[in-house]
Formats: sequence, C-alpha cells, structure tokens
Amino acid sequence: MFHAHVGLYLNSGLLSPLDCIQAAEQAYYDHKAQLNAVEGFIRQILGWREFVRGIYWREMPEYALDNFFEAKRDLPSFYWNAKTEMNCVRQAIQETIDNAYAHHIQRLMVLGNFALLAGLHPRQVNDWFLSVYADAFEWVELPNVSGMALFADGGLYSHRKPYAARRSLHQPHVRLTARAVPIQGVDSKERCRTPARSITLYWDFLDRNRSKLGNNHRVGMMYRVYDRMTDEKRKEIASDSAQFLETLN
Repeated sequence: MFHAHVGLYLNSGLLSPLDCIQAAEQAYYDHKAQLNAVEGFIRQILGWREFVRGIYWREMPEYALDNFFEAKRDLPSFYWNAKTEMNCVRQAIQETIDNAYAHHIQRLMVLGNFALLAGLHPRQVNDWFLSVYADAFEWVELPNVSGMALFADGGLYSHRKPYAARRSLHQPHVRLTARAVPIQGVDSKERCRTPARSITLYWDFLDRNRSKLGNNHRVGMMYRVYDRMTDEKRKEIASDSAQFLETLN
C-alpha cells in the first residue's frame, strides 16, 4: 500500500539500489525477513524501478509531450490548497502539503485517477507531481504519472488500459452533486467519510474517449454495460458530468 520512504534516498542518489537489494537479501538469510517480503522489495527495485528508468531514457524527450486523450483542462486550484469538498482528494492533497509525501494509493488511485477522469492536461499534472513530492525526480515521476496514472502515452507504459477502467468502483444510479465524490478512493488510514457517490464521471470519461478506447478489448465489457443504459440515463450522466466539470473551471 505504501511508497517506501527509502524511495527518496534512492531517487536522489543517497542510497545505492544494489546496497538496498543486498541488505534485504541478507535479512532473509539471517531469518529477519520472510521470503515473500524480500522478493517483493527486491523486485520493485531491480525490476520495476529499472523498467521505469528504461522507459524514460528510451522515450525522452518526446515522452514529456504525450497526450493520448488530448486532455486540455487546467489543473484545479485545489491541487495546491486542498480546498475541495471531495474528501478523499482533500485528504490526499493536505497530506502532500504537510509532508511532501503521499502513499501509492493516494497518488495514483485518488489524485492521478481524478486527473485522468477530469481530463486534466498531462503537462500540468506532471508539473504538480514533480513540484510537491520530495521523492519526485523526473525520470521516475514522468513515466508513472503520464504512463500509469494518465495513460497519456496511449499504453506504452501499461500495455493494457487506463487505470480508471481497472480500479474505479461504479455506481451509475447515483447522481453527482456538489458534495459528491466522482471517484471512490480509500485512504489506508481512514475510509473517506464522504458517502460514495461514484461513478458518473467514469462513464462520461468512457463516452468522451470512445474513439480512442472503443476498440480496446480490455474496456469492451464496460462499453457494453454503458450501451445497455437507457438514453435518458446516458443523458443524465452527460449532464451531471458537464455540470461537475464546469465547477473545475
């Protein structure tokens, strides 16, 4: 669930990745750590971290300009001051402001997922992530935000489908309101107190981007669910989403 705090020291060059791997390996041999924990830790550094680094060095500088969904909306001001009634978003941003740190679920599935569904411009989202987190360095921040959170590279990084389609919880019978949460997220310390009012914005995201996602077989089932809705329901989704997105402007 958590970004390891050791990431800051690895990304800034104060710790060697190999030193961390060898220390974890030795902890296993000394019976101080279980195999599954050690394997997962080493895999993240030796596997995932190096994969991300490879993507960055192979694809830059063009990678920074990728915008698969042609997202244009400006980053809302609440990303800087946490002044929003969306409780999950507010908590994640406030912890970021207080600590220059947030764990994986907050970064990806709350703040990143909202940015994807709301159509925020990737460059502005990347600039924000790079500015606010102590462990954010461009080579690791950019692929994770543009590739994993925003699908701005069209699937080069994830090779599957937008994360919104994988993790969002949808309750299409509930309308968005000023106090609603258009995505449902969970803070690992405390469940969001705002009632789950998901996921009108999810369906609207699919509809807006059908020309780009309609042939993605990993999303096909969700489009079939959407197509079975009544015309009235789809109009309601579009209207509610448009009203909510207008508040971001």
